[in-house]
Amino acid sequence: MDMHEQCDERFGSVHDVFARSFASVRTTSLVVMRRLMAGLLIGGCLVAGSASAQAQDLQPAAPEAVGLSSEGLAEATRGLQAHVDAGDIAGVVAAVARNGRLVYLESLGELDRERGLAMRDDALFRLYSMTRPITSLAAMILWEEDRFELGDPVARYLPEFADQRVFADASSPDLAATRPRRTEMTVEHLLLHTSGLGSRSSAIYRAEQVRLRSIPLPRMVGNAARVPLFEDPGTRWRYGISTTILGRLVEIWSGTEFDAFLRERVFGPLGMTDTVFRVDADRGDRFGPAYRPGPDGELRPYAIEAVPFTEPPALIEGGVGLVSTVRDYLRFAQMFLNGGELDGVRILERDTVALMTANRIPDALLPIGFGTPQPGRGWTLGFSVVMDADASALPVREGTFWWDGSSGTRFFIDPVENMVIVIMAAASPAYGNGFREGFTEAVYRALVD
Repeated sequence: MDMHEQCDERFGSVHDVFARSFASVRTTSLVVMRRLMAGLLIGGCLVAGSASAQAQDLQPAAPEAVGLSSEGLAEATRGLQAHVDAGDIAGVVAAVARNGRLVYLESLGELDRERGLAMRDDALFRLYSMTRPITSLAAMILWEEDRFELGDPVARYLPEFADQRVFADASSPDLAATRPRRTEMTVEHLLLHTSGLGSRSSAIYRAEQVRLRSIPLPRMVGNAARVPLFEDPGTRWRYGISTTILGRLVEIWSGTEFDAFLRERVFGPLGMTDTVFRVDADRGDRFGPAYRPGPDGELRPYAIEAVPFTEPPALIEGGVGLVSTVRDYLRFAQMFLNGGELDGVRILERDTVALMTANRIPDALLPIGFGTPQPGRGWTLGFSVVMDADASALPVREGTFWWDGSSGTRFFIDPVENMVIVIMAAASPAYGNGFREGFTEAVYRALVD
């Protein structure tokens, strides 16, 4: 059995142990659990046998030094350039790190056609749903400090949810046809998207103006509590506004505004200097429009939001509100791959990272998906996770945790290959003729060791 097989086996068993341990009750002190985790992780599976986390500061390296082919990565670049040339996307930035070393960072195409700005590797992109893992991290920092338990009722902290009702028919929600809620919504339900809350784009939420970037977070929370749930908490996976509600809980638990908490406890310690809720004038030349094909197939700027990211939003939104760069998100992802530490700065304990990256969706609710079931994947306390690589459509290893955004962003954190992939474009819709999928496949083909 080679190192990857050993790590895959041990990483999976560690995930199982801690998922079961924490799912029941957290009675053992964190100190004891950390010692147990240290014993289980002899050999460094969370960093796949590489150097110590402190040495993994994403310094550049030749691809061959970490088991990747330069020609294979050049082929990945040619694939992205073909998508740019075909007009699938205006421009793109992508990065690959393995064994803690940055081996690939390329920017192609245009950032802003109308202003004549070429793409650059420090360009800023709308994260949309890739905001959610960052918010989940913020919550789990406070969980480590015993500010809450995963099983706590949300109504303990947000009383407006105490008497929330449920639509009688989730497929045809009617405010006049509701029933009492049968189960209590918990913090874990918010993290898992099993809260019963719906998508920000759902027709009923739009009609009731639940989510607007022009309203403050407490008001949005009140709107979400006013509209009935789509189903009882814990009975179905439904991707939606749960993580934005979680951001409000971070404020309550910490006594700090959500954006300030992220700056002080996440972005500052991780050196994520360009991850923001608003693109100010100093960053303006590094931020461009999202592009959408017109009726003639030509890309044109498309305004996704009524309140653009260049203006201060009233809504500080933990679900979809952040803008970032590939380099910043690479640092966030590498911290998780390192087991909670980057450049010698610990953000989370290893046991918490193991807890956060193991599937917690019950078998009865699998497979999850958007309308159509997507086999082979589950959901953790902040990420999608590949549970069965053979069943998954993604060209990644089992145990990879990942997510993407609705404007053309995506990341993968692969503990088996000890690799992080981050790719960002400004595309609406996000698909861009499969540019993200093609790039990921090319990177995995470039593995030689």
